[in-house]
Amino acid sequence: MVSSPHEAMHRLFQHDTRLFSRLSVRLGLPLPPPIDVTVLPTDLTEASPVERRVDTLLRLDSAEDGSLLLAIEAQGKKDPSKPASWAYYTAYLWTKYRLPTALLVVCQDRATAEWAGRPVSSGPSHMPTLTVQPVVVGPHNMPRITDPAEAGADLALTTLSAITHAADPEIDVILKALSAALRDVPEDVADPIVEFTAQGLGNRPAREIWRNLVAVDLSFYTSYLSEEIRDEGRAEGRDEGRAQGSADAILIVLEQRGIAITDAVRERVQQCDDPAVLRHWLTRAVTVTTAKEIFTDEEA
Repeated sequence: MVSSPHEAMHRLFQHDTRLFSRLSVRLGLPLPPPIDVTVLPTDLTEASPVERRVDTLLRLDSAEDGSLLLAIEAQGKKDPSKPASWAYYTAYLWTKYRLPTALLVVCQDRATAEWAGRPVSSGPSHMPTLTVQPVVVGPHNMPRITDPAEAGADLALTTLSAITHAADPEIDVILKALSAALRDVPEDVADPIVEFTAQGLGNRPAREIWRNLVAVDLSFYTSYLSEEIRDEGRAEGRDEGRAQGSADAILIVLEQRGIAITDAVRERVQQCDDPAVLRHWLTRAVTVTTAKEIFTDEEA
């Protein structure tokens, strides 16, 4: 069954077809910027009843180097059968379109990325015949974008940074930079970025951090995720229920970030019934280094 992170890792390149061009600069690949990018059908099924589909397929047209095909695969774990499938994809596309064909594999953990990047040959060692070696992007080589200005300059690349670093202990900093950057863009631009990020984080603790950032920083958006959060809030009931939900959210964020919570902090948060104060504490919970720091302004 295809997972949400799997879909987000490759569909982001369909959403922003020039993302790979910018990513290639980060990866040090000598590719000229394309003058046009076309999303192609992903069905590689032949006349025989064997269905094969690449995750995402793009055609990049360049004024300098002509055209090439880019097959993009999202890979969540090591799979010994994949190199043969990748070899088939690239050979088939090369044959069908008569264009140079490249393969990009997107991963969320270093071990899978290192495995995917190894060259694998179809023939014996002295007669390799066909060798497949994808370009791989993952937490080992994807930059951590933590500056809101840099995030705002390339929202799709920052989303990819968040997705590939979903298990990083400092993922909250990337997500905070992305949410801050989204405050200044139109809703129709922000909506798909909000959803791709939520999809890409999957069921990891980072997803809860992102949900709370959307609820606090992007509360004016009407995306699927923000509406889901609001529906949960309405289902909790009236003011008292919402206050308790906000208090729980603060404690969840601190817990998921691995920050120790003393009984005094827990009691103070749970007894507060002021929505504005709870909202402020929730915002601070995303960045503080100790639980007590969420009260810093009040203590001062």
